[in-house]
Parts: sequence; structure tokens; C-alpha cells
Amino acid sequence: MIEFLKKYKAFIYGLLIQRIIVVVLLHFDFIYIDNSAILANVLSFIFSWLLISLPIHYFSFLKQHKHTSLKLVALIIIFLVIIINDRNSKIVDNPITFVGLVGVGLSFFSIIAPSYFKKHVLIIIGFYVLALGYFYYIRVYIDDVNSYFQQEKEIKIILTAPFFVLLLTWFYQQWKWLKTVESKKSKAELSLLKSQINPHFFFNTLNNLYGLIIEKSDDAPNVVLKLSEIMRYTIYMGKEDVVSLKDEIEYLKNYIELHKIRYQKRVDIAFSHSPEIDYQIAPLLFIIPLENAFKHGVESLTEDAYIHIDIKTDTDIIYFDIENNFEPQGSRGTAGIGIQNLKQRLKLLYPNKHHMKIEVKDSVYKLELKIEMT
Repeated sequence: MIEFLKKYKAFIYGLLIQRIIVVVLLHFDFIYIDNSAILANVLSFIFSWLLISLPIHYFSFLKQHKHTSLKLVALIIIFLVIIINDRNSKIVDNPITFVGLVGVGLSFFSIIAPSYFKKHVLIIIGFYVLALGYFYYIRVYIDDVNSYFQQEKEIKIILTAPFFVLLLTWFYQQWKWLKTVESKKSKAELSLLKSQINPHFFFNTLNNLYGLIIEKSDDAPNVVLKLSEIMRYTIYMGKEDVVSLKDEIEYLKNYIELHKIRYQKRVDIAFSHSPEIDYQIAPLLFIIPLENAFKHGVESLTEDAYIHIDIKTDTDIIYFDIENNFEPQGSRGTAGIGIQNLKQRLKLLYPNKHHMKIEVKDSVYKLELKIEMT
């Protein structure tokens, strides 16, 4: 429930803003609320609440999709024109206004939830053809205002009920989707954790450590320390939602240093990063490409192996680039389980806020990853 409230906190903000606006408008006599018109007041409240909340909820999406934003702006203008026309016409329950409001409401829903709306569009249209047909029959064809007023509340409930049904079922589906995402996220992170606690890597490191101890090398204590740091970070920090980018970089450095001990050949490893690393990021995202670079690149080459890593930041965006060469006879061109796992985590953690590009050319593998922090 807490995660659900966090995801839809925009509706809480929208409620507060809506109440403040109403209080201010009432104070300056810009609006008048008839306490006897309960149904009209409820509908006005819900519509104005959603009108304020939804743009806040979808702000980052609207910022990136200007075409959708323009549609919503046009729809708001049409809505204002309908309201102004209704006030000027001075016709009680103007039939044109009713059709206009229904059209605006359905159009609004089709923009903010297109896939959901498309799924139910035939039922919705069929219902409103019958409902508006009945409304026009009572309000226009019979042309008896008194007869219409006898059924006014029932007709308004019929016309507005689908919006409540759509809204409630949409929220329910969003809640189900959120629970599914949480479940998938947990499974993906568990799979990632298991894949990163690589027995092969630890056994090799321990064997190398044993050799250093036998030789009474001064590097032995440093290896123990780095191995301990890697295990601590993987097991404990890997469970966190976010970690410091600085800690993530330090983790990668320790991983690289331990791998250097394993190889008796010269490996060109260059790791550069921006001085500005005061960011928070999901843990263990960058280790998969780095692990693959060693596994499919360094280990397959007898000479001239290299790995170049670059991490930089720019206005709430983190860029991660890694490039390495590999043996052409190898299978480096195909994406392994680790990369598929990474793609799944990015999709869950940073939906519509990341871009990953993989390029394999002339025995060189290059991965570019961009993550937006906002």
C-alpha cells in the first residue's frame, strides 16, 4: 500500500491544490457552490481533482511527449469553450454541453490510458449511443422540461457512471500491475544477486590469495581487504534500492584490481569517471558489462587485451560506456543471460528513462548506457 501511495502521490498533491483553489475562489466570490446539488458538486470535485492531479502524475511523460501534451492542452481549451458556451446560452442542462462534456471526458481518458481505453472502446461507445439517445429523447424530442426534471438525477447518473467504473477499474489494474512489477523486480534482483556471487571468481581469487600467502607477498592483505569489500557490497548493498554512485565506482575498481591479480599477461584497463559523482543509482548495474568484458574478452585473448570504461554525469543523467576487444571465434556477438537480466532490471527500475546501445564490430564490443535520474 505504501508503494502504491508513493506511485500515485500526485493525486494527493492534486487534492491539496484543488482544495486551496476552491477556498480562494470562494473567498473572492468567483464561484458559488449550491450545497443542495450534491451530485453536481461531487462530479465537479472529481473532474477538477483529476484535471489537476493527472498532469502532475504524468509530468515527466508529458515533458518527453510534446504531441500528447498538445492534445491535452487542446482538450482543455475545448472544455473551457464548452463551459463558456453553456453559461452564455442560459439553457438548463444544455444538450450540447452534455455531449461535449462526454466527448471531452472520453477523449481525455483515451489520451492518458490509450491501451486500456482501446480495450473497452466498443462497449463504451455502445453504452453512450444508447444513454445519449435516451437523454436526447427525454430532453429534446419530448420537449417537456418538467418530465425531464423528474428523471434528471437518474439520467446524470447513467451518463457519469461509466467514468467512475473506468476510473476505478483503471486504478485497480494499475495496482495489480504495480504488484506484478514488485514481484518481477524481486525475482530479477535475486537472480542478479546469485549471478554476481560467482563461485568461479571467488575460488580463483582465493587460490591466487593462497599463492600470495605462500610467497609471503605484501599484496596478500590488500587482496583480502578487496575481496571482503566486494563480498560485503554484493551481499548487503545489493539489496538496497539505491546506492551512491561513488560506492558503485569503488566496487568496480575493487573488482578490476582483483582480476588483475589473476592474469599473468598485460591487460590495458582504463577506467575514467567524472569528478561529480554525487548521485544515487540502483546497485550492481554496471558490474554485468564489466564481468562480461573480462569473461568474453580478456580471458579469450592471449595478447593486446583491453577494457576501457567511462562513467560521466551531466544534468541528472549518468552515462556508462564500456569497450573491449575479444577473440573473433568466440560468441561475444550474442547477448547472454547477464545482459538480458540487466535489460529487465533497467526496464523495471528506470522505465522510459534509460537507453542502452550495444555495438559489435571488428572484434570490438561496445556498450553505451544512459540513465536519467529525474
